[in-house]
Amino acid sequence: MSGKRLHKSGNKGPRILVLGLAFVVVAVVAVLLWQSRSLAPHSPRSTLDAPLSSPLASRPSPLSEYAGSQSCQPCHAEAYKLWEHSNHALAERFPNPETDRKAFANARTPKQTSVKAEGTNYLLTCPGLSSSNETHLIVRVIGNDPLRQFLVSFPGGRFQTFEASYDPHADEWFDVFGDENRQPGEWGHWTGRGMNWNSMCAACHNTGLRKNYEEATDTYHTTMAEMSVGCEACHGPLKEHVEQENKVRNPKSEIRNPKFEARRPQDTDHVATNYELRTTDYGPRTTNLAFTRDQVLDTCASCHARRTELTGNFQPGDSFYDHYSLTTVDESDRFYPDGQVRDEDYELSAFLGSRMHASGVRCLDCHEPHSMKPRLPGNWLCMRCHNGSFTNAPLIDPVAHSHHRVFGYSPDGKLTNTDLTTYEERGTRGEGRGTAGTDALTLSRSHAPPALSGGDCVNCHMPQTAYMQRHWRHDHGFTVPDPLMTKQFGIPNACTRCHSDKSADWALESVTKWYGDKMDRPSRARTQWIARARNGEEAAREPLLKMLEAETNAYWRAVAVGLLAQWVGETNVQSGLLKALGDVHPLVREKAVRSLEPLKSEDNRISTLLRKRVDDSVRNVRLAAAWTLRHTLLAGPELEAFLDFNSDQPTGQMQEGALEMERGDFQQAVAHYQKAVLWDSNSAPIRHDLAVALDMAGRANEAIPHLEAACRLQPKEAEYEFKLALAWNEVGAPEKTITLLEKAVALDPRHARAWYNLGLARNARGQSQEALDALVRAESISSGDPQIPYARATILLALRRIQEAETAARRALELDPGYADARALIEKALEMSGVK
Repeated sequence: MSGKRLHKSGNKGPRILVLGLAFVVVAVVAVLLWQSRSLAPHSPRSTLDAPLSSPLASRPSPLSEYAGSQSCQPCHAEAYKLWEHSNHALAERFPNPETDRKAFANARTPKQTSVKAEGTNYLLTCPGLSSSNETHLIVRVIGNDPLRQFLVSFPGGRFQTFEASYDPHADEWFDVFGDENRQPGEWGHWTGRGMNWNSMCAACHNTGLRKNYEEATDTYHTTMAEMSVGCEACHGPLKEHVEQENKVRNPKSEIRNPKFEARRPQDTDHVATNYELRTTDYGPRTTNLAFTRDQVLDTCASCHARRTELTGNFQPGDSFYDHYSLTTVDESDRFYPDGQVRDEDYELSAFLGSRMHASGVRCLDCHEPHSMKPRLPGNWLCMRCHNGSFTNAPLIDPVAHSHHRVFGYSPDGKLTNTDLTTYEERGTRGEGRGTAGTDALTLSRSHAPPALSGGDCVNCHMPQTAYMQRHWRHDHGFTVPDPLMTKQFGIPNACTRCHSDKSADWALESVTKWYGDKMDRPSRARTQWIARARNGEEAAREPLLKMLEAETNAYWRAVAVGLLAQWVGETNVQSGLLKALGDVHPLVREKAVRSLEPLKSEDNRISTLLRKRVDDSVRNVRLAAAWTLRHTLLAGPELEAFLDFNSDQPTGQMQEGALEMERGDFQQAVAHYQKAVLWDSNSAPIRHDLAVALDMAGRANEAIPHLEAACRLQPKEAEYEFKLALAWNEVGAPEKTITLLEKAVALDPRHARAWYNLGLARNARGQSQEALDALVRAESISSGDPQIPYARATILLALRRIQEAETAARRALELDPGYADARALIEKALEMSGVK
């Protein structure tokens, strides 16, 4: 935008929203269990798949380091037996008649969808990219229980998953998006990139997967070591280990070598083991050692987390934060303020915020590592620890604690049944369920969770949410049901989730009667301040700063850091965030780097401290710092690799566009943003960023339609109305400019730059007093911005309110002693008042 213009800065004073150029790529679309890539559709599972699209012998590949799960069976038969029928083992497979014939003989399918079997081929017909019906051959199946999804091959090495999925319990097909009407051309349509296996699904449904995307040709050359989540997905590549063990054992003898037996590590229930000694692109890996409990957690978390992938190269034993950027509770509605999952957030974030994690509990304390089933059924699992044997696990009397009937206990809390088989059978019969005796078919069709009674620990502390319509998943935050938070902020509680015919007031009265002052616990106060911070309430700022200082759980410190970003213009907030740059946990440091990004160019001290994070010991922090300082630093190899890895998605193209903007190559930035819009035309942030790039490239007229689209897609986002106002100002439409700026401040009364520009626009139309009123509002929000009092001074001087003009100009000079225009205005005011 050339010539006279309104002020374009996105700085909104204490509440700064950085839209579109966020470091974290928008996380996974609502469908998780997709994946697959075709070889021969009906081959048995291969332990070492060939490259999936074309021979890639010339490509660097770690596939040669893998042995395949079948090679583990001879020595680890018991573990293999537990694994081979698990959801991990069946995470991805080829179609086969034994398992899939029934699904394709079933006539109950979603609208506009039909399925059929032709011999051993399985076909699905539905509207495609052109909206006309297309029939596709199923080449892979993803998932097993409680639902199965199906993949077909597309050009460019792609595999796509259908919206239509099969529920084996109900023996029916359904749409994973429910009543959503996703249209061809949309990112989330089954033909779009949101339903692309290579990018969205494959890594967590297979072993040793490499996406191998080529941006220049927009094609994939995806490879994998083994279809499904095999042994080496958790233990790491083991070919050398297998070869060494085979040399020790005499293959012709049934008698094993005693020396071999004596030195071979035994299977344990709490560690995974990696026997390899190798060097990779990311340096040597510690091997031949038992993984620590946190390394095991990081391995599970690599898939069971909502996160942005940084490298595409995680292997067991690595640090999670060297390969992923975790999504946490933030200003969005992805999570509830108390940490409960809301969107498809998976397990890690909620678990990291829990007291269980803080007390040292890890995944394999509760889950058998090969079948992944709970180690014990029902309350028996919880009572292993909550029986008084552990100092950091409170003793729980299930009956007195829950105030519900508890299976296996008498009303006075005495254990009456220790028969685990009976407990398991009772669960399968449906006894004690909220819908007692309801079978799996009815539960599935009614979309009701398979909940047991209120006396079961998990039903209160691990409530279930349905994803993909049929997949009920437990929240791993181990939260305490709090009806007061339901009343205040709409946060669900386990009481009224089950007693759906009762009110939050009824539940609050009950828990207050049962637990009294115990309900007024620290996590309640934390939830209240987080909820208020998400609403932009100024009163939440100081409590969040105290939380940052006193909170012992790193996850919640990171949440506080992220939410404090909206007040980054305040001195005490800056001090807290700068201190957080040195936090012991990389998640907190990463959040601090991002929260300080708006000040990267305004304060040399802050820039210097941010530069130190470029050399942080953990990659997620280094990448956040490199991205934040992209205006002054050349993109290093890690940042370039990150951008390349994610360039197959619209948000990846957004980031490449942002980098080109910083480099001043606006035409190249436009090209990246246009590609992102082509891939996701319904994304308001992408439309916004394309408009900004077009404006900077001198193509303001082309920017307006994209800003109008952004406003239409997100009508409550003030920033888009603000930018649209600036665009109309550039093309000479002052009335539209004022109308849109007024709409922006109505949507966000704390948008300092919108008030500032509204003041300028009103003054240009001769509305001097209205202009001053708007500037006063802007200054009350962004008291540290010298441009606002200077603008006020110019208007006051023109009105010959000389003393007021001088005072305003002196305020601007106080904020910026080098502000030459303010100094000149003071001299002019003195001259006009007769003072020499």
